[in-house]
Amino acid sequence: MTEHVRISTTDRVTHVVLARPEKKNAITQAMYGSMAQAIREYSAGNDARALVITGEGDYFTSGNDLQDFARGADGDGPPPVVQFLNAIASCEKPLIAAVNGPAIGVGLTMLLHCDLVYAARGATLSAPFVKLGLVPEAASSLLLPEAVGQAVANDIFMTGRALSADEALQFGLVARVFDDTELADGVGEIALHVANSAPNALRLTKSLVRHRGAEIAAQMEREGKLFSDQLGSPDFAESVAAMMQKRAPVYP
Repeated sequence: MTEHVRISTTDRVTHVVLARPEKKNAITQAMYGSMAQAIREYSAGNDARALVITGEGDYFTSGNDLQDFARGADGDGPPPVVQFLNAIASCEKPLIAAVNGPAIGVGLTMLLHCDLVYAARGATLSAPFVKLGLVPEAASSLLLPEAVGQAVANDIFMTGRALSADEALQFGLVARVFDDTELADGVGEIALHVANSAPNALRLTKSLVRHRGAEIAAQMEREGKLFSDQLGSPDFAESVAAMMQKRAPVYP
């Protein structure tokens, strides 16, 4: 567990808060491990019937902590990031996202596995993997084109453009947009409504809507292999060096 993820359950709603605002909620392997465990326990348990993911401060998340990822994961078995992606993709109960600020990289792609997604008006969504010398993950190369169309997905992936909250609403990536100061209360009311709804009907509805588990898992595995390869590539090394040195990258 890590102090950078706060987990609590009240009124049958589990809250998972990315709590590293000084680093724009950049996600480390330890944070992924905590989130994966929380989602697995929520999915298997009876205490909570809705789970809300949000960020503390101005950001939902700025994506992966690249320095932490460059060091690699400790221990045997799937890395924590893989455990998190598997947990969020296979969770049988409602997952809710409250996007309180910029959602970058995995901040966008995790939303594709959430059942109810709401955004603050000041939030933005982006997936600048190519800018970092990386490739999409979390089955987003399958799910994002299906959600917004191939042309828009390519614009997001290949140019790194950020969608405004209103654009995300237009493209169906979020269900509603709240004023920034009203997001927490608005999503809180929705989460309570979900938590007090017929639980088996919710599970069955989710299973009908999300019935492509094997296909999504296979795409995540393909992406994961390429993503891992790119972490050791000259593209990634130059992208990170350029970012740290605040210059334009120069690729061979």
